[in-house]
Amino acid sequence: MKLSLIQVRDPKMKSIIEVANNIAGSRASVLIQGESGTGKELLARYIHSKSTRSGQPFHAINCAALPDTLLESELFGYERGAFTGADKRKIGKFELASGSTFLLDEISEMPLLLQAKLLRVLHEGEVQRLGGDQPTSIDVRIIATTNRDLSEMVKNGGFREDLFYRLNVIPMFIPPLRFRPLDLEVLISHFVETYCQEYNLRGKELSAEAWKKLMSWSWPGNVRELQNVVERSILLSQSNKISEDEIFIKDFVAHQKDTNLKPGMTVAEAERMLILKTLDYTDHNRTRAAHMLGISIRTLRNKLKEYKTVNSVRTI
Repeated sequence: MKLSLIQVRDPKMKSIIEVANNIAGSRASVLIQGESGTGKELLARYIHSKSTRSGQPFHAINCAALPDTLLESELFGYERGAFTGADKRKIGKFELASGSTFLLDEISEMPLLLQAKLLRVLHEGEVQRLGGDQPTSIDVRIIATTNRDLSEMVKNGGFREDLFYRLNVIPMFIPPLRFRPLDLEVLISHFVETYCQEYNLRGKELSAEAWKKLMSWSWPGNVRELQNVVERSILLSQSNKISEDEIFIKDFVAHQKDTNLKPGMTVAEAERMLILKTLDYTDHNRTRAAHMLGISIRTLRNKLKEYKTVNSVRTI
């Protein structure tokens, strides 16, 4: 995905981009949370592109993609003879990223021992290679991403509390695509145009029924799933007008979005339904639900009190 996709329409996403622009020039650590496929790495790269470090290469590592021992040597590097097979010095990712931005993708999968070492890097601004006896000073801007709730992991002992607070200086949460219908519309148009140009299939467009099908899906895989669906449909469609049947979405009938919205429903009723569904989705995590809804935790609390009062009156 290209940085141009940062052009959004959803008000919540616009506020996220505004925050990204405001903090891009700082050295503060950023923690980006959100479901898989929402564009967390894209946002991290956007922050880097707007920073004073943009002239340097962007560095990233997936903490879930490597075994613990290999992840440590990749991050910190090692000296010759540090362990069996270390026949020469290796510079670690932290040193290579000095002067630039370093993305720790899926930070929630980092083992506790390495979390302690990462905390030292953030505190001291220096790293020590495996087998080395002298630390090396570095200047790295850390951005971490995760699709898990780190605050819950802290409570359960799966993530260090001190590291969480050190990373969470600038907290950012990207809402799922199903809560961003305006973004869904603009992304569909973008992907159709992009893949038609890429495969020299200009002139293809979506039928009204195809548009309706794409807009009605809940997109559990978020932007990544949407991108794959549009690309596949562009390539496999038999005519310039892509039909509803040529939009291939796995399990579409089984998991089709169900809003339960009915004609004549008031705005207040629709708002209540959205709030309660969001709470169900977040397992009643009010902080996360408020982020997704784009409201303050205080507003959410007041709404829930209001609903509770209304329900008690109805049962009298």
